[in-house]
Amino acid sequence: MKSALMKFGAVGAMALMATSPAHAAAPAVDAAAEAVGGGTAYIFNTLLFLIGGFLVMWMAAGFAMLEAGLVRAKNTSTQCLKNIGLYSIAGLMFWVIGYNIAYPGDMGTDWNGFIGGFSGVYSMQGVGEADTGTGYSVASDWFFQMVFCATTASIVSGTLAERIKIVPFFIFVTILTAVIYPVVVSWEWGGGFLDTDWGFSDFAGSTLVHSTGGWAALVGALILGPRLGRYVDGKVQVFPGTNIPLATLGTFILWLGWFGFNGASQLAMGTVGDVSDVSKIFVNTNMAACGGVVIAIILTQIRYKKADVTMAMNGALAGLVSITAEPLAPTVGQSILIGMIGGAIVVFTVPLLDKLKIDDVVGAIPVHLVAGIWGTLIVAWTGDATFVGQLVGVLATMVWVSVVSAIVWTVLKVTIGLRPSEEIELAGLDIHETGVEAYPGLANQA
Repeated sequence: MKSALMKFGAVGAMALMATSPAHAAAPAVDAAAEAVGGGTAYIFNTLLFLIGGFLVMWMAAGFAMLEAGLVRAKNTSTQCLKNIGLYSIAGLMFWVIGYNIAYPGDMGTDWNGFIGGFSGVYSMQGVGEADTGTGYSVASDWFFQMVFCATTASIVSGTLAERIKIVPFFIFVTILTAVIYPVVVSWEWGGGFLDTDWGFSDFAGSTLVHSTGGWAALVGALILGPRLGRYVDGKVQVFPGTNIPLATLGTFILWLGWFGFNGASQLAMGTVGDVSDVSKIFVNTNMAACGGVVIAIILTQIRYKKADVTMAMNGALAGLVSITAEPLAPTVGQSILIGMIGGAIVVFTVPLLDKLKIDDVVGAIPVHLVAGIWGTLIVAWTGDATFVGQLVGVLATMVWVSVVSAIVWTVLKVTIGLRPSEEIELAGLDIHETGVEAYPGLANQA
């Protein structure tokens, strides 16, 4: 998802030309026609950003419901608070500094293609103003970019559930959304070195969004450690989720939101070709998720003699993450295959993490990190990219996010501490962190 300004510098002008009758008899008529044509493209492009933006914002509800369903009753309110808090923090941080870093060509100064410079908070257009030359409303562009930032933070929340205190988590989210994520974005979507030097391609964020959140979550899980009682005498203790229907609802909300995530990353709906491409992105996105679900059901039935509904949910999400790096170029058949491999990744990675004693409560690391890497690399097969360029992007993201995240998590651990006391963790975080039980009277039973 390139910056809208980068794309519409040319696209906006082409849209205006395409919709203006070149054979107009009088200059006044020609000018009027051009104004109407330009306004039409502006309206439809802006509408795509706004519709895509509120669909991606709705994914915040999906993450919240998925996590609320998969944690134990005594930690449900805490997960809900974390999700509404992280979304709000992301909005503030992306306005104050994040957008400037992510898109230096739009607002800030480019520091050798590696990081954007800070030049003040993001400025919106004035009341009644509209620069049709850009091809879109700048406010709609900012909103669409911001909700992607919030999605990255949501990934971390699920992995570290049930054993991290609210305050250090929110401090980490502040740094993640203000600096860590925007820097990665600047390398590709902001026209940085991955884009210019390596031809790295990530249409809607398999690496820039999902793997970024995945690396931050993995490092956090390693430093934080597993939940109490999760691994005992070499055996994995299963902690069943409280509400599977709620988690299923969360999965479908995320699935719906993904049409905005991928579809609106086309960044244009002002021409017939653009609308056609958006519709193809919808189909490929949907079919990749379908493939991920079906293969997860088949593999768990074969491996465990029972179809696992939580694996099916994560199979859908892994299929969606896998197709996100390039949802336009593949055929429907290729999209299904890409999604199926993403779903298979989840089935085999979840038990691998348990063997390594890495406690990932909702399976976010297999879904967002591992499937995100897979989806990024396979672009070399279906899209306009090379395997080397894609690999460089994956490795650069891994190093930056992992190193900075490790520093931040470690500083938080040795200063204010990451975990509650054992007594509080066993009793549940809801009473001690939020003072509100999600299921009054039932917390001690889960």
